[in-house]
Amino acid sequence: MKLRRLAGALAIVAVLVPALSAGREGALPGSVPISAGTVQVLFSPWDDIEGAIVAALRSARREVLVHSFSFTSRPLARALIEARARGVDVRVTADASESERTENNRIPDLAAAGIPVFVEERYQSAHNKVMIIDAAVAGGTVITGSYNWTYAAQRRNAENVIIMSGQNAVSARYRMNWERQRAEARPYINR
Repeated sequence: MKLRRLAGALAIVAVLVPALSAGREGALPGSVPISAGTVQVLFSPWDDIEGAIVAALRSARREVLVHSFSFTSRPLARALIEARARGVDVRVTADASESERTENNRIPDLAAAGIPVFVEERYQSAHNKVMIIDAAVAGGTVITGSYNWTYAAQRRNAENVIIMSGQNAVSARYRMNWERQRAEARPYINR
């Protein structure tokens, strides 16, 4: 039994050592250098994720790019609309089927406030939940995790979010992906 465990442990080490070495050299796909900055790790329903996201949106100065799967949170919609009113360039991509839902959906509110919304139809689910704030500015912020932009994500579900600030390479990579997906989406038509 001990020999089996030792053999299993050695097999794991044999796989991890080359992978870790490759990561240090930047050879892994998607690897980006980590810079000095901050990372908040939050979990609902215990942490006020919605409040942390609203605070991050209030700090936006130039641009907010949003990937949305489901969007029913009034406070988050209000914070995006307020950012737009301050002159921040706010743009949203939304999952096609979720953006058509009518019950408590905030996508129509965002579009009515003049925020460009684009519908992603290429995928079965455009399941990203990402906000990219001021990616082109040093100290930009990326918010991502399992957390949908919904009331239920804060009050009823067990969810997680990571808010990374000052990670310029991470922000740039997320912004590039947002632009790539936006290019494949169609403009949302508010009904």
